[in-house]
Amino acid sequence: MYALVDGNNFYVSCERVFRPDLNGRPVIVLSNNDGCAIARSNEAKALGIKMGAPWFGIRHLEEKEGLVALSANFALYGDMSDRMMSLVAGLGHQQEIYSIDESFVDLSGIRGDLTDRSRRLRQRVLDWTGLPTCVGIGQTKTLAKLANHIAKTAERKPGSYPAELSQVCNLAAMEREALQQVLAATEVRDVWGVGPRIGQQLEEHGIKTVLELKQLDPATVRRRWSVVLERTVRELQGTPCVDLDHAPPAKKEIACTRSFGRAVVDLGELEEAVTTFASRAAEKLRRQDSHAGQILTFLRTSPFRPDKQYSRSIIVPLRRPTADTAALVEGALMGLRTIYRAGYKFAKAGVMLVDLSDASVEQAEFDFEGGNVDDRTRLMTAMDALNQRFGRGTVIIGSAGTGDMPRNWAMKQERRTPRYTTRIAEIPLGKA
Repeated sequence: MYALVDGNNFYVSCERVFRPDLNGRPVIVLSNNDGCAIARSNEAKALGIKMGAPWFGIRHLEEKEGLVALSANFALYGDMSDRMMSLVAGLGHQQEIYSIDESFVDLSGIRGDLTDRSRRLRQRVLDWTGLPTCVGIGQTKTLAKLANHIAKTAERKPGSYPAELSQVCNLAAMEREALQQVLAATEVRDVWGVGPRIGQQLEEHGIKTVLELKQLDPATVRRRWSVVLERTVRELQGTPCVDLDHAPPAKKEIACTRSFGRAVVDLGELEEAVTTFASRAAEKLRRQDSHAGQILTFLRTSPFRPDKQYSRSIIVPLRRPTADTAALVEGALMGLRTIYRAGYKFAKAGVMLVDLSDASVEQAEFDFEGGNVDDRTRLMTAMDALNQRFGRGTVIIGSAGTGDMPRNWAMKQERRTPRYTTRIAEIPLGKA
């Protein structure tokens, strides 16, 4: 038995915790450089704003409909996610954090009324963090995900499902006839793992509801479509095929790329940006205890501007696999200086660490600079600890520039709210 706990309109809900004046108003959160909508309140959805809608195309709603648009505040969202997940973990035996606002919980063997237990957990999260959530419960992860969708839809669109399914939906506790009615009222494209292309193919074969998909023969589904869809059908039928991931698998590639807030032409500024990107990628690399054998650096102009166009990437092999920030930055900058061309207005750059290997694999005793590898490892560990304790950018590579220098390449976040929970200088103060 599984539960899926999901934060409702998570980014918007995080903003509303500290801005109660946003309740009841149409609110969206914008992507990097304030480009497009990546989160929408129910009121914004009611205005017809789609996920990914470009800001320039909906900006008129700011004055016409009172739409509030905010820049993404990822430091705030990440911290609020940690607080929510720590509470959700108490729902069952084991937890798999699936995304920043979703986690699966193993309910196997939990006694008592699981629906009531989930409602109390939901209320605790709301009381302690201010974040509204919905909970879906099912015999498999696919059914739990589907139940969560039903719980959110029943809350957002009263009348679409029975009122008792709002906020918490337990498909495992429903009578057979009631369950079939709910599945028959749910579109097949709402099933976890059924994308637009497969959904269209299913509909062309007359399979338009979840109930119709559930009733298919798994072997036939495998022959006609794929083993992936077969597993989905089996999970809808109550046979677990997808276990909890207790630890996320190590990534095979690690990338850090950004679109610039303004066009960049100067090599020095590009070196600052690429140094920062390589440093962040190195942190992620060490976090999964891996080494990189090669590093890719790329540059490109914007295809949406009437300027000269240029796009180039290069892979630089490293002298040995490493997770040392200094070595990775050196490789990234070597690549950047090779592909840089003067006279272009660059809109985006990035690095990607490739040829990853397990850090536990024995390496040479000394690095290419003649220093002891263990000493460099301890240095990187200390740097990560300082940045984690005092904030990202506390300790940086010199070529990243100083924090008080203006950076044309930095993301445009003109509408970002304060980082209320992670920056002491940004904590709101009440009137004396």
